Amino acid sequence: MGLDLEAVTGVLASKGLKITHQRIVVYQALLAAKNHPTAEQIYDSIKSQNPSISLATVYKTLETLAENLLIHKVSTPQGTMRYDARIDNHNHIYISNTNEILDYEDEELSKILLNYLKKKNFDNLSITDFKVQIKGEKINPDKGISIT
Repeated sequence: MGLDLEAVTGVLASKGLKITHQRIVVYQALLAAKNHPTAEQIYDSIKSQNPSISLATVYKTLETLAENLLIHKVSTPQGTMRYDARIDNHNHIYISNTNEILDYEDEELSKILLNYLKKKNFDNLSITDFKVQIKGEKINPDKGISIT
């Protein structure tokens, strides 16, 4: 899901963010990630090409991107923060024995939850989004995951 330099700078500018080298490389690294990396994993993936970037800068950049709704933060059951470049409405499955986080989309589940929440009539609250995080374990960690 990577974006080229022009697209990344356009996205940052559309949020009124200053376009810096650090923001560009951190955002591109997250967009290119196939998993839901930690800040440390993003830092490890970019430090050889960007030796002047510190881990603190990566954390600060990810926080800025999240505050501006360009990325999502995903917390694991252990409290580790991971990052997701997908900002569309989707859920996650956390595989506890391999530490993987998988995207999970289910239109039927989303409709059920939306209808349930509409019936609840929460006073003084407008629900704008919801996420489901499912936790499980791989039965055979050596094999891939199949979600049906």
